[in-house]
Amino acid sequence: MTSKIKIVRTDQELECPHVDRVLRDKGYNLVLLPENVGDEYLLAETQDADLILMCYTPITARIINNCMNLKGIVRYGVGIDAIDIQAARERRVPVVNIPEYAEETVAEGAFAIMIALAKKLIPLSNIMQVDGWAWPTACWLGHDLAEKTVGLVGTGRIGRSLARMAGAGFRARVLGFDPCVSAETMHAHGIEKVDDLNAMLMQCDFVSIHSVLNENTHHLVGKDQFACMKATAFMINVSRGAIIDEAALVDALKSGQIAGAGLDVYSEEPLSQSNHPMCELYAMNNVILFPHLTFYTAEAMYRLEEETLQRCFEILEGREVLIKSRDPRLLEQEGSVVYV
Repeated sequence: MTSKIKIVRTDQELECPHVDRVLRDKGYNLVLLPENVGDEYLLAETQDADLILMCYTPITARIINNCMNLKGIVRYGVGIDAIDIQAARERRVPVVNIPEYAEETVAEGAFAIMIALAKKLIPLSNIMQVDGWAWPTACWLGHDLAEKTVGLVGTGRIGRSLARMAGAGFRARVLGFDPCVSAETMHAHGIEKVDDLNAMLMQCDFVSIHSVLNENTHHLVGKDQFACMKATAFMINVSRGAIIDEAALVDALKSGQIAGAGLDVYSEEPLSQSNHPMCELYAMNNVILFPHLTFYTAEAMYRLEEETLQRCFEILEGREVLIKSRDPRLLEQEGSVVYV
């Protein structure tokens, strides 16, 4: 019987060998598709799917409404922006993500980028490879993190983890802008709440983005916000590229309006050294470009694969599906879902 159950996993470039092996061992018909799969091919492959596992590939209303047997959609990751949640709700198809697997991991990645920017680790490493040595001249002068001010745009799980690292770990002052989190909750995590984003940015030596992407946060940080920042401040984004107006960021870096940036996410992925809106950043030695991999550690991937399988089996066996996310789009789902 299980051989008739079809599972489509998109974005096969993100290797999940444990997930693939277990599902195949169960006798399911598992189809793997690449990230750049064409719309028509995706439509054809998913029309008889019982379950869709996706990471980056958009699952549109057209895809969802074309599926005859769809029992659920599992986003093996956190962000659900690429899924038409409303279309899934109308079909009573549960959508679930895996929100907790890399909270500490991504916070560590953001903190590593912060340290690398402050200490100029990347350009120093590059000059060592070219010249074999670097003398303590002004161009290599770095910064301490101790007693600096770190501003968080978004103070959810990842932001709070970074607050602990920067505050308790490095004695930084940590400010937070997040309309959805109370001052009391922030205070419990060592964060001072600031209600005005621009007012917070004016005080910061480092700004780290940890917000979800929605209609309220799209281009939340743009030209006006960069104008508020210190010329010595650094911008870090490990959340979603479109939270920042990336054209404004490029301009701010080119003009010296801010000191530098560290990015792991981009509105248009993958990043490219040519024919990309942000390709000029490759030539800047005050910019760290990471390929959307701050989540990618052995420990985090183990957690991701284990939880992905749990959600798959809940859906396929007709059990209640566990929703751990606080995203209101998932919390509004009805039917066979349960929340923690």
